[in-house]
Amino acid sequence: MFNSLRVISLTILFLSGEFALSQQQDIITWSKQNDQLTTTDWLINPSGFKAAVFSSADKKNIILYNGLVKRTFLLSPNVVCTDYKNMVTGQQLLRAVMPEALVTINGTAYNVGGLNGQKEKAYLLPQWLPAFTKGENDFQFSKYTISELKPFVQWKPGNWWAYNKKQATGKLVSFIYKNNLAALKDIMVKVHYALYDNLPLITKWITIENTGLASVIIGRVKNELLAVAEEESAVVGSPDKMKKQQGIYVETNYAFNNAMRYEISDQTLHWKIDSTYTSQVNYDYNTPCILEVYPDKVSGIELQQGASFTSVRSFELLMDSYDRERRGLFVRKMYTTITPWTTANPIFMHLVSNNDEEVKRAIDQCAATGYEAVILSFGSHLNMEDSSTVNIKKWKVLTEYAHQKNIKIGGYSLFSSRRISDEDDVINAVTGKPGGAFFGNAPCFGSKWGLAYRDKIKYFFSQTGFDIWENDGPYPGDVCASTTHPGHKGLDDSQWKQMEIQKDLYHWLSERGVYINAPDWYFLDGTNKIAIGYREVNFSLPRENQKILNRQNIYDGTWEKTPSMSWGFVPLTRYQGGGPEAVLEPLSEHLTDYKQLMMQYYGAGVQACYRGPRLYDTDTTKQTVINVINWYKKYRDILNADIVHLRRADGRDWDGILHVNPKLKIRGLLMLYNPLKERIARTIQVPLYYTGASNTVMVSEKEGKKVPMKLNRKYEIELSVNIQPESYTWFVIE
Repeated sequence: MFNSLRVISLTILFLSGEFALSQQQDIITWSKQNDQLTTTDWLINPSGFKAAVFSSADKKNIILYNGLVKRTFLLSPNVVCTDYKNMVTGQQLLRAVMPEALVTINGTAYNVGGLNGQKEKAYLLPQWLPAFTKGENDFQFSKYTISELKPFVQWKPGNWWAYNKKQATGKLVSFIYKNNLAALKDIMVKVHYALYDNLPLITKWITIENTGLASVIIGRVKNELLAVAEEESAVVGSPDKMKKQQGIYVETNYAFNNAMRYEISDQTLHWKIDSTYTSQVNYDYNTPCILEVYPDKVSGIELQQGASFTSVRSFELLMDSYDRERRGLFVRKMYTTITPWTTANPIFMHLVSNNDEEVKRAIDQCAATGYEAVILSFGSHLNMEDSSTVNIKKWKVLTEYAHQKNIKIGGYSLFSSRRISDEDDVINAVTGKPGGAFFGNAPCFGSKWGLAYRDKIKYFFSQTGFDIWENDGPYPGDVCASTTHPGHKGLDDSQWKQMEIQKDLYHWLSERGVYINAPDWYFLDGTNKIAIGYREVNFSLPRENQKILNRQNIYDGTWEKTPSMSWGFVPLTRYQGGGPEAVLEPLSEHLTDYKQLMMQYYGAGVQACYRGPRLYDTDTTKQTVINVINWYKKYRDILNADIVHLRRADGRDWDGILHVNPKLKIRGLLMLYNPLKERIARTIQVPLYYTGASNTVMVSEKEGKKVPMKLNRKYEIELSVNIQPESYTWFVIE
């Protein structure tokens, strides 16, 4: 695996022109020199790893390559992937050939591409390939196209503050397949591969097009099947207890269940056994060594004449380490690159209002303190489902008032965890009645009410000019057995159809520059932020507990998410119970705790929902808020950068995090906390590898004197710190 401490010395071959020898049909001829491994750490120096499509000298193979990942396809007698290589570690992921996809049409499963004939499944040798044969009933390769990668979401950045406003770039290769069977002559399948610039990432999906006169039923669609090398060899053991291949990490745009973490929300990744792999160590052939991607609860989608179906998208990220921090940095860098909207991070308050005057007061307070947005919280007097002229006009006037103050405005809307009616709710397949949904009772997005809800939200935003949508209880994956809902036909297509309605709404909003908070994993389809992960009743605990718990939430919630992808929570008034020891109001009477809670979140680059009627109650409180916001804006670039986790809060000793960005002048910002009731003096080893520094850095505590410090051979500095009781400090690293 990758050794982050080795000397960076390789000259990237394709930058020196040794890649391109000739070009035909926009394809570069492959050179064996390209097979040299990369030793440049792309997390430190990501530029130069350009995606390109190559042809082997004999024109029999297509190769996707960017210096970090290489994927090779044999074109004849049918397309098959023969090589999937990590160009940092040299790891070969494939041990056997598989179909390029598997589609079920009108009840029959068909391979798309792929070859038969491999007997030994532990490894794959190129000299075996000429003996492999295609399946006569499989979809057969027809042609391929190459183009520049286009965004999946046409995000409108607007004037949001964002770390990255550029869409990802790369190359797209589409392999086109047809089938000579009479029942399938009007069906065309396309298998798409997107290779990204400057990332060890390939995205794969398929489309199915029906050009015939009759509709067909699309059942299970497996858009990825990989026979990968096993992670461990266990003589006995069940698949669920054996380790899965760690050299590849897969996410798809089909994840939900309000877990606030992808791996728990995922609905598509399946590890299977391979009984044809007879030389495996496991006596019962139980090694989990086939990776398949498909949504489990989708089995019947009608594809009408002239229509097309697009599968889920598999985002396949090759890993070079088992280290948790490095793996998390890979995932976070993937998101900042391919979903740039997740780097937008406006400063907002969560207003609880009863009338329009309270909204105006909150807007005025935001403008006075440097806040950038007001979100009408749950329990406020906002109703986006009210499409009446009076309601639309009222909120349009308030939007114009906010915009005059250079403040964005948005609001909360609940979808799923509510009961509408027997006619519109999700129907339980067992009972035939409402009930049994993820939240107990919930509306079906394909019902008349659900479709109207979608249209009302679109209408509200198009008419009022609102900037932010906080969508609570978004579609959580409920299946619905109704056969009368206009948005789906029955149980088999209900999850897919509802998911498509939700995605369509998020796309529509994102493409109009609307910022979206949603407590579920829809990042790949346009949402900006999710809850960092917290228990709401904990905010009824004393403030002393809340400070430590919040830091734990920040630490735990930023392994797979960047700071800008999460929101925290700071209820200013009584919430979920608790007495005077739990609340911050009156703010002026709890100013020390109020300030530290702000510093904890802003110091992590995480926006919190400061939920209440106001941001300040006295001039002193106002100035405190201004000072914190000014500090955050001064260091905003580095505070929104990646987090290296140092020590989790436990109330027994110091805890802290380190922001890193090798591209900035300020390469690191260290936040340290002392939860104890006495001053502490500690010497801390601060890891600076991911700042890109290699010899000397300048370190200053707060706004103090800059002191030069040398890095040791582990890219660390030894820092002596003194922190006051129940307080914090911070250091700038240049």
